[in-house]
Amino acid sequence: MNAPTQAAHLIPEIHQRAVPVALIDALKARFGANCSTAMAVREQHGRDESSFQAPPPAAVVFAESTADVADAVKLASQHDVPVIPFGVGSSLEGHLLAVQGGISIDVGRMNKVLSVNAEDLTVTVQAGVTRKALNEEIKSTGLFFPIDPGADATIGGMSATRASGTNAVRYGTMRENVLGLEVVTASGEVIRTGTRAKKSSAGYDLTRLMVGSEGTLGVITEITLRIYPLPEAVSAAICSFPSIEAAVRTTIQVIQLGVPIARVELIDHNTVRMVNAHSKLGLREEPMLLMEFHGSPAGVKEQAETVQEIAAEFGGNAFEWATTPEERTRLWTARHNAYFAAIQSRPGCRAISTDTCVPISRLADCLLDSVAEADASGLPYFLVGHVGDGNFHFGYLLDPNLPEEREVAEALNQKLVARALSLEGTCTGEHGVGLHKMGFLVTEAGAGAVDMMRTIKRALDPKNIMNPGKIFSL
Repeated sequence: MNAPTQAAHLIPEIHQRAVPVALIDALKARFGANCSTAMAVREQHGRDESSFQAPPPAAVVFAESTADVADAVKLASQHDVPVIPFGVGSSLEGHLLAVQGGISIDVGRMNKVLSVNAEDLTVTVQAGVTRKALNEEIKSTGLFFPIDPGADATIGGMSATRASGTNAVRYGTMRENVLGLEVVTASGEVIRTGTRAKKSSAGYDLTRLMVGSEGTLGVITEITLRIYPLPEAVSAAICSFPSIEAAVRTTIQVIQLGVPIARVELIDHNTVRMVNAHSKLGLREEPMLLMEFHGSPAGVKEQAETVQEIAAEFGGNAFEWATTPEERTRLWTARHNAYFAAIQSRPGCRAISTDTCVPISRLADCLLDSVAEADASGLPYFLVGHVGDGNFHFGYLLDPNLPEEREVAEALNQKLVARALSLEGTCTGEHGVGLHKMGFLVTEAGAGAVDMMRTIKRALDPKNIMNPGKIFSL
């Protein structure tokens, strides 16, 4: 393994604020059994899927209504104590860690679909509804919610991190699909942003301000979403390639020709091997594109034939179809389990998972150089990507007992992000900034823009109690 270089942008120092006994007593008086200080519960709410560690929150409040959230925030505000929203804990960038102490507000019990307006293609849900539960609830209407980040995340968490996922190339991200919100502010006030109308020119766009704010401006409690008709026909296919470059060039050509492909996922040979072992599949252990087509039967057939012709030009072979829902589900489940397959491939390891996004024309330049660096490092890794919109993910698998491996992983991450930024891309396509990419945000947006973000934060959260220590430092 090459000698590690000193990596920047590591987790900031932990500065715990004291949580007064009076606050804990007040929370228990208000919430009873729905407020827990048990260490096991606190530890569960003090970690996510990142490799970072921090002390757990001092207490966990299980909210069952917007009023519960508002009351918990009001009590925390009276004592200047931080509040960290919690959905299912699937964050990858340390969003849930209580780096400045405080209390966790778990919205998982706020899991009702409040209204379905099929004629308007909208639905309103509580923040704790998960994407799978939402689709199960509305499938009888012939509609679905397409945003699929892989994990069965809550809609509130997906809104807070501006999530996207495998369908983003056709249906967009949470930014395009959230119409309105109910939010509890830092003072405990309940506000609403947006409406069910498809557009508005009324005032500041507070919905877009909150979507992607990562819990630093308020706690999202309700969300109104766009939903879509289930496609008349769905077809999925896999295609193996002689190299990652061939797979990427195929993707670029498909997108530039305007083929309305619904999903196109890149999986490198390392990840295919890990997925085969984890999900007991027999996929060819070569770079692979996993694709899905939505539309009418004739439209799906035409899309698939076009993509197959393009793939053949770049050496794509073993084009295989998954025609039944069961076959498609099996393939996509294996893709979504890639992270866990990678973790299991090296027992006891932790993953530093990172993502960037670049203009589609620069995807090959960014991806191939990053693969070469990862190969040269000697550190095990996996690579998957929603490459149809220029977004991809590296996961570096490190032994948590070997600091030098973390240094190597962070150095690789730093080079990857720097390269993406130099190609006019972003430091994070969908994971969010959290703790891990605070330094990169300054590089990407500029000091002036980050100062503007700080100004907004101070105006809306003068006591700095809403998930402090994330996105940028104050």
